[in-house]
Amino acid sequence: MATSPKPKSVITCDLEGRIETFNRGAEILFGYHPDEVIGKKRISLFSPGLTVLEHVPDWLKIAREKGEFRGRTVFLRRDGTPFAAEIRITPTFRRGVQIGYCGITQELDDVAVKEATPHISLMARIFAWLVIARAPFLTAIIIPILVGSAWVAATGMVSPFPWLNFVLTLFAGICLHVAANTFNDYFDWKSGTDVINNDYFLPYTGGSRSIELGLINEKTLFRVASGALLVSAILGITLTFLAGPGILFLGLLGAFSAYFYTAPPLRLSARRGLGELFTGLNFGPLAVAGTVYALTGGVTWVEFLLGIPIGMLTAAILWINEFPDVAADRATGKYTLVAALGRQRARWGYFLLLLGAFGLVLYAVLVNLLPVGASLFLASLPLALYASFIILREYASRTLVRANVATIQLHFLAGILLAAGLLWGDRLLELIGL
Repeated sequence: MATSPKPKSVITCDLEGRIETFNRGAEILFGYHPDEVIGKKRISLFSPGLTVLEHVPDWLKIAREKGEFRGRTVFLRRDGTPFAAEIRITPTFRRGVQIGYCGITQELDDVAVKEATPHISLMARIFAWLVIARAPFLTAIIIPILVGSAWVAATGMVSPFPWLNFVLTLFAGICLHVAANTFNDYFDWKSGTDVINNDYFLPYTGGSRSIELGLINEKTLFRVASGALLVSAILGITLTFLAGPGILFLGLLGAFSAYFYTAPPLRLSARRGLGELFTGLNFGPLAVAGTVYALTGGVTWVEFLLGIPIGMLTAAILWINEFPDVAADRATGKYTLVAALGRQRARWGYFLLLLGAFGLVLYAVLVNLLPVGASLFLASLPLALYASFIILREYASRTLVRANVATIQLHFLAGILLAAGLLWGDRLLELIGL
């Protein structure tokens, strides 16, 4: 008696991996109905997360450059069961322009899952944890700590420089930021915001997607967030004994913000501006002033002022990253200020944040609140103008991603320039003859 042929899955997707067609063979093989995945999910849904991180980009590159990729791999059914399969990937075109990819999959009954599993390197496993922690965004806390430390060193508040306090402050801040990132991902996934968010710019918006990619499950992600918060608390308590009780207040405020930014019932990020306000405060004046306090045991209002421009640039990162998420945020009741205002009006808010940051530094230098060296911050103005030009013109286009990248670069560059200007401003001015 003849046996029926194995079903052959045929799936097409756009250049960002969003599923566009899903045939009957795919439905049988993977266990999803077309209505569940077309326009709603990405092809990464069917592969183990580490395979996606390490191999899929190379497979797509080969398909794009050579016309096709063929190989063996392991896919996942809807219930999580792995199976060995042969995959053929080809680029798809419309009017001579590539618009996506087509993947043809057939199960291999005679091949063990272990045999077909692609090799996963140690670097890929490390990279997975960097993705979970959203490591590239940790500069948001590193920069204000460096600025506060540069201010302490430049003004000679304490001598010698308290390196132990600096290291403890840096790692406490990083751990607290990791806690904020992972709690954010956890609660945005639980609320459904990231689940339905299918219109984001990887890796700048929509969270880390670590649960979606299968890099970590919900329960483990919550444990990671809680563990990072605990480590930050231990370091903060140590700093309290070294610097003073003010660290406790700042630490509790940071922990409150990290948890309730997306956690119910407060869900600060959904409160029409509270999320942006808390982000700007925590990653600006509170981080800079808190660093100064941790290093010296005291703080003045000038340190808070010093942190405001950095906080504005951090808020600008959050602001522009909210643009692609508007539809998903509104659908789940997460009314960020961008979602509340709408993209067209919100683009001017971004411009005002940058204008405020640069204007404040210039004012503080002109009235001698900050040394002339702080004006080195203004050297990053061309990058700010570039990002502003893009968002004002392309706020509703996917090309806005260029401004997302530029805003992160702006925050880093401006912060480093400010720290350098505080430390070596006088020498730099002498070099250029001023």
